[in-house]
Amino acid sequence: MDTIKRKSLLYKSNVEYGDFTINHVLGCSHGCQYPCYAFMMARRFGRVKNYEEWIKPKLVENCIDLLNKEIPKFYTKIESVQLCFTTDPFMMGYPEVMKMSLKIIKLLNDNGINCRILTKGILPTELGELSKKNEYGISIVSLNNEYRIKYEPFSADYNSRIKSLRYLHNLGFKTWVSIEPYPTPNIIKQDINFLLHKIEFTDKIIFGRLNYNSLVSKYKDYQEFYNNTAQKVITYCEKNKKEYHIKSKTVK
Repeated sequence: MDTIKRKSLLYKSNVEYGDFTINHVLGCSHGCQYPCYAFMMARRFGRVKNYEEWIKPKLVENCIDLLNKEIPKFYTKIESVQLCFTTDPFMMGYPEVMKMSLKIIKLLNDNGINCRILTKGILPTELGELSKKNEYGISIVSLNNEYRIKYEPFSADYNSRIKSLRYLHNLGFKTWVSIEPYPTPNIIKQDINFLLHKIEFTDKIIFGRLNYNSLVSKYKDYQEFYNNTAQKVITYCEKNKKEYHIKSKTVK
């Protein structure tokens, strides 16, 4: 696996439900084609040239050195650290990324900092040995494998993601699911209630619309669709006493 060096790693995120974050990989092997906002920004600012380069990720080799310098600097400002917002900490096909992600989480935990994890890969069982204050999540927007192959071509299959999340939930960790970016029915017809039932064990749900895809605006009354679907999520979560967050600009 190719590597790069960076001058900084830990920073305050602008994501609405995030605090501090770490993106210790450039690119992502999952190759999502919603399209992927992280890829679009990386290409726009010249960090990668094209999709083919994006799906061949490069690991930041000096992660631990940077964190040892940056943790004391930001410690008093940090509530939690998210892995990751512009890449994936447990991407398929790259054990080097998983190994580094586990090192990073452990280092943060050893310094009294809890982590929030989100992946389209498989959450490794080793996470169960780390701080109970960590929160573990998966991203999942469908149960249809054909949709996954088309839009998340190199990610983990849905059942494996859910199974790995349930394992950590059963160990007593707080778990969450990001149902974002959720597609309109002209992209795939599905009932979100089936998905909600499949992840009924989790503690928190985040829901958000699909952006940057022209097919969404071609769906008649797409905004009404997102309003109604978000309300289904809210009703489900309130009925089952779960936390939830509806992403901004999803509902109008």
